[in-house]
Amino acid sequence: MSHLQYYQYPGYGEASQKNLHYSQAVRVGDRIELSGQGGWDPETSKISTNLDTQVNQAFANVDLALMQAGGKGWSQVFRVNSYHLPLNDEALNAMVRNFKKYMPAHQPLWTCVGVTRLGYDDMRVEIEVVAHDEDQKAK
Repeated sequence: MSHLQYYQYPGYGEASQKNLHYSQAVRVGDRIELSGQGGWDPETSKISTNLDTQVNQAFANVDLALMQAGGKGWSQVFRVNSYHLPLNDEALNAMVRNFKKYMPAHQPLWTCVGVTRLGYDDMRVEIEVVAHDEDQKAK
């Protein structure tokens, strides 16, 4: 599949590629799709136990992964899937606050799901997105 270009950001992304055998992003032409981004610090891989902090960091990690794949960030996102443990008002409010911060000019499609477990013990949120980068095709 030579037409697919895979990307990972420094730190957590590179470690995940090496140790867990997956990439943070893939570009197919003018479309960028991300693996689920959690609230880990991309440099240290540590995860805060605070839900609000995790959601904020997950949004920052999405932005980082999109940029690493040559995109412009959240302004190009048209689809969001989010997974929460637990799914409650605190989680929803944190998501909506970040939607307004990162995407003030548009409202993406959003599927929000409560789950019983995420990838790591301390994870409380995971966000995956699809973005359209009409200005830049795969190189």
